[in-house]
Amino acid sequence: MAKTEKVERSPKLDYEAIVVGAGFSGMAMLRKLREMGLSVRVLEAANGVGGTWHWNRYPGARTDCESWYYCYSFSKELLDEWNWTERYPSQPEMNRYLNHVADRFDLRRDIQLETRVLSAVYDDKSNTWTLKTNTGETLVTRYFISAMGFISQPNIPNFKGRDSFKGETYFTGLWPHEGVDFKGKRVGVIGTGASAIQAIPFIAQDASHLTVFQRTPNYVMPARNHPLGEEQREYIKKNYDDVWKKVRQHSFGMPLEVQNRNTFDVSPEEQRAILEKGWQSGGFRYVFETFDDMMMDPKANEVASEFIREQIRQIVKDPATAEMLTPKGYPFGGKRPPAGHGYYETFNRDNVTLVDVQANPITEITPTGLKTTAAEYEFDILVLATGFDAVTGALANVDIRGRDGIALKDKWQDGAKTYLGLGSAGFPNLFIIIGPQSPFANMPPSIEHNVGFITNAIDHLRQNNIAAMEPSTAAEEDWTQHTIDVANMTVMPLGVNVNSWFMGSNIPGKAQIINVYFGGANNYYDRCDLVVKNGFEGYNFHHSPAA
Repeated sequence: MAKTEKVERSPKLDYEAIVVGAGFSGMAMLRKLREMGLSVRVLEAANGVGGTWHWNRYPGARTDCESWYYCYSFSKELLDEWNWTERYPSQPEMNRYLNHVADRFDLRRDIQLETRVLSAVYDDKSNTWTLKTNTGETLVTRYFISAMGFISQPNIPNFKGRDSFKGETYFTGLWPHEGVDFKGKRVGVIGTGASAIQAIPFIAQDASHLTVFQRTPNYVMPARNHPLGEEQREYIKKNYDDVWKKVRQHSFGMPLEVQNRNTFDVSPEEQRAILEKGWQSGGFRYVFETFDDMMMDPKANEVASEFIREQIRQIVKDPATAEMLTPKGYPFGGKRPPAGHGYYETFNRDNVTLVDVQANPITEITPTGLKTTAAEYEFDILVLATGFDAVTGALANVDIRGRDGIALKDKWQDGAKTYLGLGSAGFPNLFIIIGPQSPFANMPPSIEHNVGFITNAIDHLRQNNIAAMEPSTAAEEDWTQHTIDVANMTVMPLGVNVNSWFMGSNIPGKAQIINVYFGGANNYYDRCDLVVKNGFEGYNFHHSPAA
């Protein structure tokens, strides 16, 4: 049974709901809250909408999911009128799309830009949240909704001498809007994660010399990007109902065909032919349209991993460089698998050098470049592609205090604990879109589903004169354990020793626990829908005082 209690009359609200973040999540949430008739304000730290696609302007930035399902599905008119130009849209196209959405649905009038939330404190007596911002504002709201994003908090390692470099320094996740001129410059890039894998081929085209500092080689799938012709666009638009049905039923939220086939169901020759077809198809089709057990069975995963290693050795001409780029000791999927656009081919260029900083770590940044234990390097430009404090980082960066003044970051010191990734016990009316322990999948469909859940929750509160809801401790513990148990059935936890943000191991001192749900986005949606159907089972409610 849900626990209920009476509370005191509320203070005056500035807004019934405040949403933090104006990317995919924040704008979708704003639209739904408006439909419900709530007064709502979206607070956004940037000077424009778009979230990830506003900040990540580094060369080569683009999606890893195909354009026609990396988008909103809520409006047939929007689907019909927008024409994607490429299979994998670039950052400028994604930014244009999200700005188009903001204009088309008149969202900007409720979005406050260049406003960063510093703290959010819950009042136990009135069941309200008080937010303070960098602009000096204090705002009171009933519903505090985080749309701060899965991968939005930059991780900039504190290298010795980091601020001593006299040249230009850039972080991929905070790229200047005016761009960077690499022509004729000596450039160093630290990192070979997803952002670096996209940026390196473009930087290499202009730099006089590019030196890449790699700690852990990655398994990079070829994207096989191409323009979309009018005929293909029209076909997609005519079949969108089927596209979204498949998205809803797919474990990673993609309209791909489940093969119902395991690796060792076929001969080694057939294995290779199937993997080759997936490799040539590009992107995540290598994962999801080859063998269903690739991410579950370590032996099956090794077959897929070795295939990628063979491709690297064939593409990269210098054997020593190829060997440095070849992942070993962890499975494909143990780190977030990226899609590349000519990544391995870039290391065949005469002006590109690869340095292994696992064998020879970086010891310090110098005024002219950096030092490793083996050598010293000089640059004009240093690019930090050092990733993000993913999943929990953005939330931990705000001083969020719930019931009895408990800080969220303290509660999560030993690892995040949530119920369905949507909320955490002790933090009433804090709703998180794509929070810790929510699915690692194609983001826009998961965002829309989370927005729908939160909309239903708020409607339930209002219809029943309930001031607040929060997950019960028991429901939270059950979901957290379920998330861990599911992950342990896959190869993902095997990435803990290779600085995988899935496990939090890319951030020194961060608890190493699975941060995302690998039980399938489709199964997650079903579970959330059942919670709603059963009157939000797993939640405790706090009733409003009499009027």
